[in-house]
Amino acid sequence: MGEDVRPRLLEHFPAIRRGTAELVEGILAAASLARVPRGTVIYRKGDPCRAIGLFLAGEVRVYAESGGREITLYEILPGETCILNASCILSRRSYPANAVAVEDVEALMLPAEAFRALMLAHEAMRDFLFGLFSDRLTLVLELVQEVAFGRLESRLGEYLVARAENDLLRATHQAIANDLGTSREVISRILKDLERAGLISLSRSEIRLTGLSPGTAER
Repeated sequence: MGEDVRPRLLEHFPAIRRGTAELVEGILAAASLARVPRGTVIYRKGDPCRAIGLFLAGEVRVYAESGGREITLYEILPGETCILNASCILSRRSYPANAVAVEDVEALMLPAEAFRALMLAHEAMRDFLFGLFSDRLTLVLELVQEVAFGRLESRLGEYLVARAENDLLRATHQAIANDLGTSREVISRILKDLERAGLISLSRSEIRLTGLSPGTAER
């Protein structure tokens, strides 16, 4: 690998930093640095998983699609990897969702066989992945409960319309989550979906309504 990415790997992945020198060297020896432009489709449903990314920069959106509608499952940020990608490699199955680069992305790409070998040999690698599995599963379960039982999109839309003054609401995602009795991650995910649909515009601690009215947030 031409570029020395060791400092960035150790900075963004403390679980790997706490592992053995052999783990770090094994990752650096097997991985290649990939740069993916914003808007690039990284995976489509049914694609084979030949490698897994350890993300150093940017953001990736993982989403499910059905009948022309989309729902964000989670975002991948620096210091993370894709749990669906990991699951596919470990189970030798195809990718079950879609993944797209929301921002320009940089990632260390580990070939599937190298990833399986490192998982088998190093406890720190297993701890990192299983911790991420637990966090992601909790968030996805919250999302499923909200969508299936709470109709949070509709509640959030009504909340924004009711609280906005001159189509502008000044509030953090955490404050909205507290008001609606859910998590900040779920609120952020739905707000980003509304922004992609052209219904709102997001900036720091501000939400501007650009096309949102009562009922338009429902799926």
